[in-house]
Amino acid sequence: MVIQALIADDEALARRKLRDILARDPEVEIVGEAASGPETVHLVREKAPQVLFLDVSMPGENGFDVLRELSAADGAAALPRVVITTAYDQYALRAFDARAVDYLLKPYTAERLRVALERARREILSSTPQSRAALPPNSRTTAGTTAHTPHLTRLLIRSRGRILFVWVSEIFWIGAEENYVRINTGRESHLLRETISSLEKKLDPEMFLRIHRSSIVNLRLVKEVRARSRGESVVILANGQKIAMSRGYYSRLRASLQVH
Repeated sequence: MVIQALIADDEALARRKLRDILARDPEVEIVGEAASGPETVHLVREKAPQVLFLDVSMPGENGFDVLRELSAADGAAALPRVVITTAYDQYALRAFDARAVDYLLKPYTAERLRVALERARREILSSTPQSRAALPPNSRTTAGTTAHTPHLTRLLIRSRGRILFVWVSEIFWIGAEENYVRINTGRESHLLRETISSLEKKLDPEMFLRIHRSSIVNLRLVKEVRARSRGESVVILANGQKIAMSRGYYSRLRASLQVH
């Protein structure tokens, strides 16, 4: 599937960097470049890109003004997937509220850009038009949830000078570490200041299950359950990780996986 992308940044060097990296992907077609807010609005309406790489600080209108204008005039469902690109980290929460797919802090690497592009690609392939909506700030209830989506869908994590949007569907398991939780994805792990009990209440119980007082697993990524001595078991995930399961949680896991 070829993805049509639009680049919006007032700096020529920044546009060239984005263009050069995206050009290496044969499944990406760059349909236009904009150097200002008004030009971005015009090109989005004219070209209807599937992904918009949007700088926050641009002349005329900033990136959030662009999203607000497009959403107000054309309807939120008409918006492309948005990847925010900026040199400043203070806009992360606003980007999160605007349901940006990802948030790239300049200077970013080619690999980091490819991760953002892959997230946008997965959303395009899997979600319905309604889920593409970039909601206004007052629609946010809790981090990553909306009035129409009661369960947590993603997390905003600050890690080693980066700001990451982690989609819960990418999480393999979650482990408790005192007043923090460690979010484990297939490739990385990140600390989030929240208790495991608090986070458990925000997750979709059809996707996530607590199997130990200090562990939650993604049921869709459970590959195998092996019994151990003394009634304890181990859950093996799709990436090969093994998570201990307490005896008291075994029946819950069997019921969730519909094992008889």
